[in-house]
Amino acid sequence: MIISLSLILLLIVILVSLYSFNSFDFSSRKKSTTTTRSADTAANKQQLPPGSSGWSFVTETIDYFRAGLDGVPEKYFFDRVRKYSSQVFRTSLFGESVIVIGGTASGNKFLFSNENKLVESWYPKSLIKVFPCIIKRSTGNQTPQSRLRKLYLQLLNPDALRNYIGIMDSMTARYFESHWDKDINHTKEMAIITTVYPLVKRQSFSLGCFLLTSLDYQQEPHRIHELYKLFCDVHKGILSLPINFPGTPFNRACKSNKLIRKEIEKVIRQRKIDIESHAKEVPKQDMLSQLITLSEAESGMDETSMVDALSGLFFAASASTGDVITLVMKYLADFPDVYDQVLQEQKAVACSKGTGELLNWDDFQKMKYSWNVVREVMRVASPVPLGFKKASTDFWYDGYFVPKGWKLCLSSAATHKNPDYFPDPEKFDPSRFKGNGPAPYTFIPFGGGPSMCPGKEFVRLELLVFLHHVVRRYKWLPFHDGKDEPEKLVFNPFPRFTKGVRIHIRPH
Repeated sequence: MIISLSLILLLIVILVSLYSFNSFDFSSRKKSTTTTRSADTAANKQQLPPGSSGWSFVTETIDYFRAGLDGVPEKYFFDRVRKYSSQVFRTSLFGESVIVIGGTASGNKFLFSNENKLVESWYPKSLIKVFPCIIKRSTGNQTPQSRLRKLYLQLLNPDALRNYIGIMDSMTARYFESHWDKDINHTKEMAIITTVYPLVKRQSFSLGCFLLTSLDYQQEPHRIHELYKLFCDVHKGILSLPINFPGTPFNRACKSNKLIRKEIEKVIRQRKIDIESHAKEVPKQDMLSQLITLSEAESGMDETSMVDALSGLFFAASASTGDVITLVMKYLADFPDVYDQVLQEQKAVACSKGTGELLNWDDFQKMKYSWNVVREVMRVASPVPLGFKKASTDFWYDGYFVPKGWKLCLSSAATHKNPDYFPDPEKFDPSRFKGNGPAPYTFIPFGGGPSMCPGKEFVRLELLVFLHHVVRRYKWLPFHDGKDEPEKLVFNPFPRFTKGVRIHIRPH
């Protein structure tokens, strides 16, 4: 009943948005239609992929949301593959005519390998309006996305990552001591009930603040708390319907992002003052100091570009990592045998260290099983279920015509649940990643091609550092009170459990 009501409300919101916010870009739609008509013959039109588009966006979008709320976003794609007897089909999502190509290894490979050739990056309107920096005018041959990506690759190169490991390790240990241990260890042998999601989200955000700008939650707890609340608003509204009414998730996301940018500007300006005045103990290793050094070496990087870069990194620190950690803890609670194997591996790593010795790069090479567990979690619950591109020219794919300007969709959720690549896809089985692991282009939680997530290795390190500490400190099991319905995995649009993952947890 609740889901049915939410779908009805969603339909009303979509219809209202047509008049209230101009959520459709009619001018671009007309241009796309004109391009197709002028560049294509009637025969080509008949060779568009099968499916529905245009005003069917209402029913198609509702179907996608319904599949996500049922915890099976891949069902939306599998149903249409069966209906049209084609792995390539046409649909309408979020007010856009979309051709689904990704969802198979061959489709993913085509989109990733043809980026900046036949296809280019594309972002939903809500994302663009919250982060307008991604559509700024290009400079020379560089797009805003490519400039930001270049910065991220410099900030997250292997040498930089090696410097972050010790900080991640010490900060994570300190956070457990000051937050988790405070509430859990005093219970001695009795397990307490806690909710994982808010704990790990705050922890990953606090760590991100320190690595990015050296903001310390112990020294400035109120400041970090306020920033955290703003980023939660951005996370909830970034891929919502772009309806800019007061009180809507999208409206809050836009307002919160402006406040975040102002706060980041303050931090940057203060750091520059400290550097110029040769203030004592100016942080040297955080990303902000590195960014300032890069800005001095490269022309064209103004303060606004630095804010763009840091705000993107802040969002990554507040969103995806905390989500994945929550999912990992849920599956470790549900599969005690998997937990035990992770624990033994992490104990072996700890035993190889001297007293007080921090983790280093080589230690992560010993965490193969732990990383396989994380990868299986990201397969079962894809952190970013959808990806989009845009056709930069007319082309043909698999016997179908793709007009210039049309949006192209790839689904990691459908790829990861494809039984041709992952037999018995609903089964949680980390052994899938033993040896060489899955075939190329079948496991894509970080995307692929030129747009592959530049923070992939950073995320891997942060996740494994967390696992290294949490499994050696605590044992936990699922919490069931017998009164309410059990927790359910939903995608809205990112994966989360409806009750935030409630567990019985106790110290070893």
